[in-house]
Amino acid sequence: MRTAVGGAAAIAVGSGALAATGAAAADASDTADTSDVSAVTSLWSPGLSSLWYTAPADDWEREALPIGNGALGATVFGTLASERLQLNEKTLWTGGPGSVQGYDHGNWRDARPGAITAVQDRIDAGTRLDPEAVADELGQPKSGYGAHQTFGDLHIDVPDAPATPPDTYRRALDLADAVATVAYTHERVRHRREFFASYPDGVIVGRLSADRPGSVAFTLRHTSPRDDFTATAVTTAAGGRLTVRGALADNGLRFEAQIHVRVNGRSASATANSDGTLTVTDADSAWFVLAAGTDYADTYPDYRGEDPHAAVTRAIDRAGERRYESLRDRHMSDHRALFGRVALDVRAEVPDVPTDQLLADYTGGTTATDRALEALYFQYGRYLLIASSRPGSLPANLQGLWNNSTSPPWSADYHVNINLQMNYWPAEAANLAETTAPYDRFVEALRAPGRRTAKEMFGSRGWVVHNETNPYGFTGVHDWATSFWFPEAAAWLTQQLYEHYRFGGSVAYLRSTAYPVMKEAAEFWLDNLRTDPRDGTLVVTPSYSPEHGDFTAGAAMSQQIVHDLLTNTLEAARTLGDSPAFRAELEKTLADLDPGLRVGSWGQLQEWKADLDDPKDDHRHVSHLYALHPGRQIEPGGAWADAAKVSLTARGDGGTGWSKAWKINFWARLRDGDHAHRMLAEQLKSSTLPNLWDTHPPFQIDGNFGATSGIVEMLLQSQYDVIEVLPALPAAWPDGSVRGLRARGGATVDIEWADGRATRLALTASRTRRLTVRSDLLPDGGTTFKAIAGRRYVWGEQPDRTPDRT
Repeated sequence: MRTAVGGAAAIAVGSGALAATGAAAADASDTADTSDVSAVTSLWSPGLSSLWYTAPADDWEREALPIGNGALGATVFGTLASERLQLNEKTLWTGGPGSVQGYDHGNWRDARPGAITAVQDRIDAGTRLDPEAVADELGQPKSGYGAHQTFGDLHIDVPDAPATPPDTYRRALDLADAVATVAYTHERVRHRREFFASYPDGVIVGRLSADRPGSVAFTLRHTSPRDDFTATAVTTAAGGRLTVRGALADNGLRFEAQIHVRVNGRSASATANSDGTLTVTDADSAWFVLAAGTDYADTYPDYRGEDPHAAVTRAIDRAGERRYESLRDRHMSDHRALFGRVALDVRAEVPDVPTDQLLADYTGGTTATDRALEALYFQYGRYLLIASSRPGSLPANLQGLWNNSTSPPWSADYHVNINLQMNYWPAEAANLAETTAPYDRFVEALRAPGRRTAKEMFGSRGWVVHNETNPYGFTGVHDWATSFWFPEAAAWLTQQLYEHYRFGGSVAYLRSTAYPVMKEAAEFWLDNLRTDPRDGTLVVTPSYSPEHGDFTAGAAMSQQIVHDLLTNTLEAARTLGDSPAFRAELEKTLADLDPGLRVGSWGQLQEWKADLDDPKDDHRHVSHLYALHPGRQIEPGGAWADAAKVSLTARGDGGTGWSKAWKINFWARLRDGDHAHRMLAEQLKSSTLPNLWDTHPPFQIDGNFGATSGIVEMLLQSQYDVIEVLPALPAAWPDGSVRGLRARGGATVDIEWADGRATRLALTASRTRRLTVRSDLLPDGGTTFKAIAGRRYVWGEQPDRTPDRT
């Protein structure tokens, strides 16, 4: 029997300050991505679907539960007398135009002719340069950088609520439905609250209900930090609607939120108060919709669009026309269509204990209940990516979407020396390709300011961005010595765009979106690589390995990133038939480029071109293994892989949350599933908060995403254009199954295994092309065949169709 799978995914487009990019749309040709999105009902076990707790949240960072629709987010506290929703709108940022006179995007404010050349000359003469010295010559203090801002808090003050949580209290976040709930019984009345952030309707929705008529009463109010950033905010209430409107004092960015309340019940009422609050009385149930926006736009150089009032009002009016049940159903259907694509079963046992206790009891993956936490953590990463990255807004930042401060850690910005990139590592393989649309648009928007930085600072073609950036095109430098210089960032950012093509196969996407960005990034390096007098190879200089050591020429990470960019760009140029002259230039440069791969005196993969590595160095960055992951220069079983293992072993299993997550991926790529699992255990034991957010510390969401990516890498790899089944299965998961993972080349893969070996493999092709699959389940360990788009191939039982094999 042959099973056909449906057509291309429909990309939902939301309203907001940014227009939704078409980058994620599938090519209609017979070689295009036709991802399997038929599983719109959740494949996720009900017993593993929730984070839940028996007490309200006291601490935002450690305990509050996040909801989001990409642009709008909230964290739910579940407090009884005064429910608190901490609110976020992703474009509410200080800095940029208007914050300082002559916003400079980080470009040098003073002329520095020959400054970079002078540093290069000193390095060529054999000098290793102290980061402080280079920062003095090439850096400058930030000006107008800004920070993401909290939108304040929505409080729901409930009269006569219990002073302490009753025994029946339960606060939960259902990952499969993306609904946060609070439930408790007080004076024989069962109370329930539900909150969700709807992408289809562009609103946050909340509902309070009780099983005794007339028992719902509350006052709705908004608060925000009253400091220099939000001093102009004004809150008013009229006609069942609360409006918060103002402009940031820092840059004049206009913002607005509206909350509209509807009530059910014979005697129910909603009254607007003169103090800017709304009071509901005698209701059987009551619900509200909240929309918010700013006049930010991602258009260089002004970064301003229309006043948000009209868009916010329109979203509220449209959502208010629907019944609560309709809003909830639309939200759940949209979320399930993404979340429900992937199911992971590692034979877990789900104890009847709250999530914070499950985390506290975790022993390192030795029990079936440990496996329950690991599976939950995997899916939580997928949930967070859906919630913080949907078309129509900015990509997920250092905290995803959620921020309770006007001065958050690292500005809650976009660090592009790994952190933004790591946020999207699970997007393709964990079957959430649509979530990359905001990333694509953000990278495209960096090109215009990045061209100016390339021209003014380097005198070259192409575009560039350094270590960190903001929504206002900050592509230049600052003066924090160990993190101010990283022109390789633009090259690294393009990798995700090319990966989207490698997974999906849309030539139209490659031509219109990925390749123009890649080509300009490559042109920058064609102009800026320099011949190393030591051996005549082309090197990056000055070069710095994040975030330690000295400035040198040809540090391993620098070389590996540029090698990856030029390799990808050459492949894309050949696919698209770009000019022979440009392809020849890429080929010549790659032939002369130092690849950044050397084995040092103690068998390590060298971090620097000279043998400077200290075997006692346990720095959290293992930057020189970029070629292993996320790159594809190092294949397992070779000398480079052996040297990478020596380096990784020397660095140890410590580090911050994101660092441990990266090490999960490293060890999986080295085919050491047990060590990869050990790193997952280390992350859960010492770098995970009770609400399962990753902590650097403080909270930093890339560790969540990196861990989800690492779990996928244990189960399925395809970076070398071969679909590797269970390449790094840990002994802690001897039996299990996974459904819905994606492989490069256009395939959705389901795997079942027992006693550490695959027992059943199913592959659904989304492109017509030749595929190679490796598994000990297959004769001779693998097969190559022509896959037909829409067809499913099964091994380990009577197959739906016998593939044509070579």
